[in-house]
Amino acid sequence: MRLRTGGRGVTALADMVRALRDVTKAEAVAVVNRDGGIVAAELPRSVSQETFSIMCAAILGAGMTAATELGHTAPHRVLLESDDATVVIQEIGRRAMVVLVVPPERVVSDLDAAILRFAQAAAKDLD
Repeated sequence: MRLRTGGRGVTALADMVRALRDVTKAEAVAVVNRDGGIVAAELPRSVSQETFSIMCAAILGAGMTAATELGHTAPHRVLLESDDATVVIQEIGRRAMVVLVVPPERVVSDLDAAILRFAQAAAKDLD
């Protein structure tokens, strides 16, 4: 995956990630490629970006494998829910994903519009 250099570039994507974090009140937001590489992220300092991104890519990939093995289409989103957080991993195009970590009281459907707007805007910058 390449980030297009014409137009907004990496700085704009980083700004978009920051804005998505603020709008959704997320603890963490990242754009990750399918191989697990970080494209842009707003993560707590204590988090290993490499470990976080690789595991998120692996989770989405595992969900895709499980679904297709059952004869279903690949999922576009995977949700992980715990007592203290909800992790949303959602595709952005064919080669990237956006990951949000939000408090458990946030209703995921309330985040859909912000995630959709972000995905549409980010897809323009991602090949």
